[in-house]
Amino acid sequence: MRNIILNHLQCQCKLRNQLPGKLRTFYTASHKLSDKSTKPQLDYEYLCDPENAHKIDELIKRRKNLGNIWKVHEINKKLKSISPSSQEYEALHMELEREARNIPNKASPHLWDYGDEPKILEFINPKPKFNFTPRELGELGQMLDIMRTENLGNITGSRSYYFKGALADLEQALIRYTVSYLLKMGFTLMSVPDLLYSHVIEGCGMNTRGEHSQVYHIVNPKEDVCLAGTAEMALGGFLKNKQLTLEELPMKLAAVSRCYRAEASSAQEERGIYRVHGFTKVEMFGVTAAETGEESPQLYSEMTQIQKELFSQLGIHFQILDMPLNDLGAPAYTKTDMEAWMPGRGLYGEISSASNCIDYQARRLHITYSNREGIQRFAHTVNGTACALPRTIIALCESFQSYNGTITIPPVLRPYMSGLVNIEPPSIPCKMTWIKQKTYPGKIQG
Repeated sequence: MRNIILNHLQCQCKLRNQLPGKLRTFYTASHKLSDKSTKPQLDYEYLCDPENAHKIDELIKRRKNLGNIWKVHEINKKLKSISPSSQEYEALHMELEREARNIPNKASPHLWDYGDEPKILEFINPKPKFNFTPRELGELGQMLDIMRTENLGNITGSRSYYFKGALADLEQALIRYTVSYLLKMGFTLMSVPDLLYSHVIEGCGMNTRGEHSQVYHIVNPKEDVCLAGTAEMALGGFLKNKQLTLEELPMKLAAVSRCYRAEASSAQEERGIYRVHGFTKVEMFGVTAAETGEESPQLYSEMTQIQKELFSQLGIHFQILDMPLNDLGAPAYTKTDMEAWMPGRGLYGEISSASNCIDYQARRLHITYSNREGIQRFAHTVNGTACALPRTIIALCESFQSYNGTITIPPVLRPYMSGLVNIEPPSIPCKMTWIKQKTYPGKIQG
């Protein structure tokens, strides 16, 4: 079956290359638009090789992902026993694709020895010390009249927030600081949509259905539209069906977007704005060639270095972690997290992650490039959080607070806040009485 797919792709590429320039452009564009949900070109040679089955099964179990490699092999065996022209063949082929799409990416060999705990790579900046008990952001927000998270039931529901005044300014300053740095590092800034078709999100390797999905669906019987959980999805969709040249790579994109996630948690440490349904994030997304196998690791390393520099200059204390198999999502080949110390909470909290997805997403989104020999190959994709605003704000405000609630703005952010040095308590305390309000009785579909 893999040979049939490859032969088809090679015939298409040969036909395209034989056309004159303008016709070749039209042919490429028409084929890109002919099917918005182009079928993925999965690595069946790897998935259907019996020698890989037990390894893949163990990988699925340790990563706590969905997927059943034995079902893939069972269907593939049936396909080999029937004629490709039969009616049953097409139905089985579609079933094979559905099952194969659930199998997670390969994992870097070094992760198999980690067990279930991440490896701490480095600590950055010293922990802040206080001669008083540091407050959580929620308490600071009330003292300074800069944030509201309570009694939002009939406005937006739980796990939402309002920033006001200096805190809203701080959020915008973080965005401008981050974007400015990324532009200096050669990233192209993009403005991306929040609404995406589910096949785009699934092409990035995220599940949009079932109880484990964190994706919000827009209720419309005519459209299968979802709210994006990260700009990575929109940026991946932008590159869907793209045939790049070697000269265009590596491609480094960045976007500021709202992120929507239908996740819930009863953990006390995840209260307030730590885990919310909608937040702003600056995201990095990259595409590389795969000629030597070193291109995507190199960009992945560059992204983690950018994260390290951005957070280091803010002055917060954080740790860098190489994440184990059980913490890898389906698309990731390897993943690095950065966790900031949050003094008011007395714990480390994740503020960013970066993943090398090798060809996992490119195969599902048809992102290819032509190498020097003119051969079309699947690209590699890399992504990383440049700044997740709510959690970075928690770390900043709790780290730079004083005994009276004043928050000192890190020097690197002051140029983006009109030189504001401190967030001070209001001169006239605002005595606001919250009115208990009933929660919206309707249901938001997740």
